[in-house]
Amino acid sequence: MGLKGKLISSVEVKCGGHLVHDIFHAKTHHISNLSPSKVKSFEIHEGEAIDVGSIVEWTYSDDGKDKTLKQVIEAVDHETKTITWKVIGGDLLELYDSFTIITSCDHHWTTWTFLYEKKTEDTPEPLVLLALLLHVTKEIENHLLK
Repeated sequence: MGLKGKLISSVEVKCGGHLVHDIFHAKTHHISNLSPSKVKSFEIHEGEAIDVGSIVEWTYSDDGKDKTLKQVIEAVDHETKTITWKVIGGDLLELYDSFTIITSCDHHWTTWTFLYEKKTEDTPEPLVLLALLLHVTKEIENHLLK
């Protein structure tokens, strides 16, 4: 039917992908301090860290509007530096029936993959969210290079 989508974008990180992965895995609560114009808050609702089964919630700025994103961590692979986040609540599910975000980091690259199913054919591709995450990744890189 054409409602399923996949969007992938990679951004070069001069600080090393393993350091970016470390921020998203072990120091996630610092992201709102590293990118305050885009990420307003981060909270762990269930679990104590970014581990499989943990439920987290983000408040982020989407074109000047505060939005929320609630996710469950589906997978964490320390070898490939990959985290899989399944969206289970928040504003994004008003447009999409399902949405999964995968972040993977290698030596000099961070890759974001979105797997989603739109509610209608008129639902836009999630390019604004992708741009936001690429911006946050670059702000993390800038912090790590200081």
